[in-house]
Amino acid sequence: MARTAVPGRLGERLRWRTAEVTGRRVESATAVTLTLDLPDWPGHLAGQHVDVRLTAEDGYSTQRSYSIASAPNGRSLELTVQRTLGGEVSPYLVDELVPGDQLELRGPVGGWFVWTQQQTEPVLLIAGGAGLVPLMCMVRTREVAGSQAPFRLLYAVRSPLDVLYGAELVEGAPGLDTTYLYSRQAPADSPRPPGRITPEDLINGGWSADSEPTCYICGPTAFVEKTAAYLVLLGHAPERVRTERFG
Repeated sequence: MARTAVPGRLGERLRWRTAEVTGRRVESATAVTLTLDLPDWPGHLAGQHVDVRLTAEDGYSTQRSYSIASAPNGRSLELTVQRTLGGEVSPYLVDELVPGDQLELRGPVGGWFVWTQQQTEPVLLIAGGAGLVPLMCMVRTREVAGSQAPFRLLYAVRSPLDVLYGAELVEGAPGLDTTYLYSRQAPADSPRPPGRITPEDLINGGWSADSEPTCYICGPTAFVEKTAAYLVLLGHAPERVRTERFG
């Protein structure tokens, strides 16, 4: 299958850089968006991620991967991080990091799970929880580029309190249709009762296989695997189903 070229030489993209936190925005009770300044950032494609490394005073080091949330914007970069219960890195990033602090990162990483403005076919974005982050980067990149490619977003989330980018999604972007799929608690006016994603959800809120959309799925492993299987059963070509998973 064809792979998308990524900007920058491999060695340049995979060296560690020092980023300064310039902003912090609360997205939900468990998630924040961090704005970072990187003077020598090589640029990124929508859907890529970075590795973040933290090093303690005693020399102990650990790293995690986080999707990029922002459209390409020079030396500025946004990461949306959700606190993981018992996590080693995310609680520090969500609860303690403030503007003026620094951290190390490298990237961008990834070349398959990306969307570029040269793509004109319909796009189906399917997010499970924090899996919305790289898909939001695609939505924002499409808007900045002025692309007319039709986008549909299915956002599976536990409850309204867990929604990321709520105001931005409500306002919407031209050509973007968003459907919320609540798994545990739905608003009183929700047309769909709480429950896990089903093939009917993909039929009602997605594109038919005849439209030949490119489908991007991101979320927990079980969610991604089940959703991808549903799409193939509904007739979507496997090579048009791109997946990114975590957990």
